[in-house]
Amino acid sequence: MVNAGLIIDQIITGLSIGSWLFLLSIGLSLVFGVLGVLNFAHGVMFAMGAYVTVSTVGSAVGNFWIGIVAAGLVVGVIGVIIEMGFVRRLYGRAEEDLDQLLLTFAFVLIIEDLIRVIFGSGTRKMEPPSIFAFDIAAAGASIGAYRLFVIAVSFVVMGIILLTLKTTNFGRLVRATSSDRDMASLLGVNVPRLYTMVFFLGAMLAGIGGAFAAPLQSITPALGETVIIEAFVIVVIGGLGSFVGTFFGAYLVGLMIALGSIFAAGAGQLFPFIALILVLLLKPEGLVGGAEA
Repeated sequence: MVNAGLIIDQIITGLSIGSWLFLLSIGLSLVFGVLGVLNFAHGVMFAMGAYVTVSTVGSAVGNFWIGIVAAGLVVGVIGVIIEMGFVRRLYGRAEEDLDQLLLTFAFVLIIEDLIRVIFGSGTRKMEPPSIFAFDIAAAGASIGAYRLFVIAVSFVVMGIILLTLKTTNFGRLVRATSSDRDMASLLGVNVPRLYTMVFFLGAMLAGIGGAFAAPLQSITPALGETVIIEAFVIVVIGGLGSFVGTFFGAYLVGLMIALGSIFAAGAGQLFPFIALILVLLLKPEGLVGGAEA
């Protein structure tokens, strides 16, 4: 029986799903928007961030906030190693896009196996931080405080990204390089170093996204394969390279996943792909048209 309380609960669930999907997808959109690289390994970086957080909380440190920092730094360093050691060698090739896709897919298999070796193949779970271990009653629904917190985090991250891109020198360099790499290089921009910094930020955002998502779902080595599909759906719906589009796309997909399950079993997983097909047919540039922001 569908009632107002159930609908509100599912809307909040959808928004919380959208919030961590945004934290995952924004890094993918950032790397593509600046470097033009579709990083297929982004999903396993998200999974690695979740595992690092769960392990940190379960260790002698036992602190969720330290786990978030550790996840961001560890995954960010992995991203730097991949970009400097491997992806950088492919820039300018005739088949650059295909080579990058195959290379990053190889890292999906490598990192997933590393996760199994380091953390095991079992399912991991963790509880939200104790400060958020309560529910808020609203309109007949019980809303987890941690879900609301993750939603707020996604808005803060989006605000920081837009503010950085529009008001800082680093942001201006990023926008200039994404528009014309050769011209930026002629004007004295150290493009390779900038690319490495952007790849680090994109990977770090994936790790942080995994950290915040860890208390909301079960963590398995195959998690990266699942979320990367959703991330690609989001960036295509929103517009490849569009940060605002990624934001709205993530929340749209999250709501479709949560609300779709009310109508029929499995519909929540089906609706995002229907939306993807419609966008590709009717507005292939995405909802926000691949705008700079």
